[in-house]
Amino acid sequence: MICAVSPVGPLGAHAVDGAVTDLVWGRDGNLIDGPLFQQLSGELTAYFAGDLRHFKTPVAPRGSDFQQRFFAALCAIPYGQTRTYGDLAQDLGVSAQAIGQACGANPIPILIPCHRVLAADGLGGYSGAGGIEAKVALLRLEGAAGLLI
Repeated sequence: MICAVSPVGPLGAHAVDGAVTDLVWGRDGNLIDGPLFQQLSGELTAYFAGDLRHFKTPVAPRGSDFQQRFFAALCAIPYGQTRTYGDLAQDLGVSAQAIGQACGANPIPILIPCHRVLAADGLGGYSGAGGIEAKVALLRLEGAAGLLI
């Protein structure tokens, strides 16, 4: 079952042991009912309505120690604000390319907000369905679109 119909398309999710492990575009995941489904669906609906700025749905992204530090750094970027690949690279002691690759491998976009990471000279990429258009839609939703002009 789809968790939410959103401006970036229908969203489903996979979960293991009471936490979301993947957010998927355009199809169902294994999370189809129950309290976690209800929480995620409600939070996504509220987020896309502009009424939620911080997700509380439990997440459990898989990844290396670096990826876990990276996910925590993404979650620390406040709603409506952005950072650059270079900013995060400096903070985490890696290359900007490593940050870009980690963004592209983020299994739980939106909840772990990789859309808030921009290139020094533009938008950078976005691996979610819809690509850059989805990234722009999410930044506009959060009021960060002024940075794009």
